[in-house]
Amino acid sequence: MATAVVLVLSFATIVVVLGAFIASSRQKNRAPAPIPAPPSPDDTERGDGGGSADESDYFDPRTIRVGDTVYVQAARLRVLGALHLGLQGDQWTEYLLDDGTRRAQWLSVKERPGPAEGVPGHLEVMLWTEVPTQGMVPAKHMLILEGVEFYPVDRGTASFRSEGTTGFPDRGLLDFADYRAADGRHLSFQRFQGGRWVSSHAHPLPPGSISVAGLP
Repeated sequence: MATAVVLVLSFATIVVVLGAFIASSRQKNRAPAPIPAPPSPDDTERGDGGGSADESDYFDPRTIRVGDTVYVQAARLRVLGALHLGLQGDQWTEYLLDDGTRRAQWLSVKERPGPAEGVPGHLEVMLWTEVPTQGMVPAKHMLILEGVEFYPVDRGTASFRSEGTTGFPDRGLLDFADYRAADGRHLSFQRFQGGRWVSSHAHPLPPGSISVAGLP
């Protein structure tokens, strides 16, 4: 009887030791959990602001380059040149676009400050199309064009630096007078180097209206 008890206890001890050895072997052979790879530089494309559901989710038109092919509200345009303008610390860029019909269009990109201190500003982007004004010159009061009343909002003389093909000198001065109508339409008069006044009108473009060929 005593011999049987000893045999049973010995067998149980062997089973426990074998179980512990097998469990230890499986733990050693288990593959380690994969470590997430760091983000690739390709994940941050040109124009990606890195934000969430706001304007930073869209292509940033401030990153447009001369020679780019851009889509503005589905219209395919080529960037021929750019004017980089400045006035009393305020800076903006106007891109000369070609749609293949020799009709000059300018895309202006400007950061507008917030309405009050601490309030974030916004990016104002407009596609300008030349409009005949029959010799009209900018005045400091309201103007009527095609039956629409435009009220003065800004005027001055800005310095510019030209890049690419613009038809203007490398550097110079630009006189401008900007107006706005009650429906949000903008009217602008511009005169380069004291030349003749040229007028254009535009509506602000909503975020997401612009993309560049080859970029998402």
